[in-house]
Amino acid sequence: MTTETLLIELGTEELPPKSLKKLAGTFFDQIRSQLDSAELTYSDIKWFATPRRMAVQVFDLVEKQSDKQIEKRGPAVNVAFNEQGEPSKAAEGWARSNGITVAEAERLTTDKGEWLLHRALQPGKTVAELIPEMVNHALAKLPIPKPMRWGSERTQFIRPVHTLVMLYGEQVLNGETLGVSAANQVTGHRFHHQGLVSLKHANDYQNALESAYVMVDFQQRQEKIVEQIKAAADEINCVALIDDDLLEEVTALVEWPVTLVGTFEEEFLNVPAEPLIYSMKDHQKYFPVVDSDGKLVNKFIFVTNIESKDPQQIIFGNEKVIRPRLADAEFFFKTDKKQSLEQRLPSLDAVLFQKQLGTLKAKSSRIASLSEHIASVLGEDAKAAYRAGLLSKTDLMSDMVLEFPQVQGTMGKYYALNDGEPEAIAQALEDQYRPRFSGDSLPQANIGCAVAIADKIDSLVGIFGINQPPKGDKDPFALRRAAIGVIRIITEKQLDLDLAVLIDQGIGLFGDKLSNENTAADVIDFVMGRFRAFYQEQDIAVDVIQSVLAKKPTAPVDFDKRVKAVSYFRSLAEAETLAAANKRVANILAKFDGELYPEFKAELASEAAERELAATFEDIRGKIAPLMADKDYQAALTELAQLKAPIDSFFDSVMVMTDDEAVKTNRLTLLNEIRNSFFAIADISLLQK
Repeated sequence: MTTETLLIELGTEELPPKSLKKLAGTFFDQIRSQLDSAELTYSDIKWFATPRRMAVQVFDLVEKQSDKQIEKRGPAVNVAFNEQGEPSKAAEGWARSNGITVAEAERLTTDKGEWLLHRALQPGKTVAELIPEMVNHALAKLPIPKPMRWGSERTQFIRPVHTLVMLYGEQVLNGETLGVSAANQVTGHRFHHQGLVSLKHANDYQNALESAYVMVDFQQRQEKIVEQIKAAADEINCVALIDDDLLEEVTALVEWPVTLVGTFEEEFLNVPAEPLIYSMKDHQKYFPVVDSDGKLVNKFIFVTNIESKDPQQIIFGNEKVIRPRLADAEFFFKTDKKQSLEQRLPSLDAVLFQKQLGTLKAKSSRIASLSEHIASVLGEDAKAAYRAGLLSKTDLMSDMVLEFPQVQGTMGKYYALNDGEPEAIAQALEDQYRPRFSGDSLPQANIGCAVAIADKIDSLVGIFGINQPPKGDKDPFALRRAAIGVIRIITEKQLDLDLAVLIDQGIGLFGDKLSNENTAADVIDFVMGRFRAFYQEQDIAVDVIQSVLAKKPTAPVDFDKRVKAVSYFRSLAEAETLAAANKRVANILAKFDGELYPEFKAELASEAAERELAATFEDIRGKIAPLMADKDYQAALTELAQLKAPIDSFFDSVMVMTDDEAVKTNRLTLLNEIRNSFFAIADISLLQK
């Protein structure tokens, strides 16, 4: 069958740079999915995107679908004909829908009866017939939150559409979308190429556009930008800070990247680096530059969409634009330092954290008290933790943070040091928001850990306490992130803290503001639910996590030890048998309505396998007692794994539910003691192979 390259391109006004990759990726996924569903085979498929276009190129695409032999079953014969043998209305209607008469229908006989049957050859549709509809369907599925209209058109899209290409080899496919008819012409660079570019063949796409100053391959363009940025940084013996999100956005802003280096006055380096970096990245889309020691220098790298004959003019223009931005940051820094963080405390009373839970000042007081408690448990400076908690939100009232919200906490550290606060308190102000995202660093010291945990626990308790937990994908107070943050800090820092105690402490600090009587239980359940996601990211099996969750250990370090112990135990050869045995014992005990003995009675043991199991277990129990006291769960489970052989022997040769009530109760008591030894660590009956 004939194959050719298919090219689909939608040419538009400048698309939103932060959405471009997602839009192009969705368009690509939709086209690919439809081609696969239509059983149109191809060798490869690629996507392209620039500020003014989205495109898909399909290589070696077959010209048409294969013909199909179809079978359509009709009504049962006993329904299709009346007693006189005349066709019923149901049979005639079915026949008409298939373009035949009832007499022309075949018969299908099965062991369940006989039906009318129509067999026909269904010709495959051509690419020319299928692609226009696929394009329209794909565009309708794009994630466009706010479509727009343009001119007098009634069509809507994310940006005005100017060109549409649907080219199969040299053939222009006849079709229309968003008010534009398909052709073989695309737009070149807005400034470097006037007029449209005609494509003779779908294979000419990349080369033709490159000759028109458009690097259409998004990934290739991004790699080119990284290469240019690194080369520019090497020329000035520096390192560029290449942020992935910024890189993607810049790639979506240019079609022909040209990288240049600008300079700003050294005096601006007296301002903390963070707001300067955010100003360059967020406001101007520049890449900041640091020296070999990681210290910010007075240079910046930027990517322009023009290959100028006089690049110095472009550099001068960008230097002129960045200067007032940096001057603003300098002004905010100097102004903010005139007022101490402590002096800003009263202003927090003017800002609500949440209307039912009070102001930021009230939240700061709660954080301070809870931080003090946590620090005392950890054996840290409780007064320093209280002070850090009290000042934790004061930098939110500074001009710098109002302008650059991303530097909250960080500016608190700088202002605290300026106020003469101890280094530990200043660092805790920055660390309170860590971890900000998955994989982010944790607070450096335990005082910072105390404040970070206190802040997150306060939010969790408060929002659950007024019955406003996260629902679906709505989580306005980022409680899922807060819960994961608490788990990470306590677990990775190996802090001896119990969530249940912290939550109770947090509830007490709210006084009568909370209306949910089940706040403690709800918060515990919510945080416990985050453990599953936390450990799944570490490739821990779900059944391992579930077995520990059944115990509900509320101290994260203890939870972590149990998970790792059970994960190890699950890898042992004995695990499957012992898990099944535990499940069997649980089922037997669930049906027993009597009372077990306080302990196993050796004098009632009459079977050899019974006595062997009891003796082995008694020996193991003595060994695991100190291991459990030290929370060495892995070693304890390793000892318990030795029960496999005697348990197998016991179940093979001993009748547990014997008619002798005393003997039965005694055997159940032994099994219960064994199960409880496992259950003291986790419910291993939940393990699966």
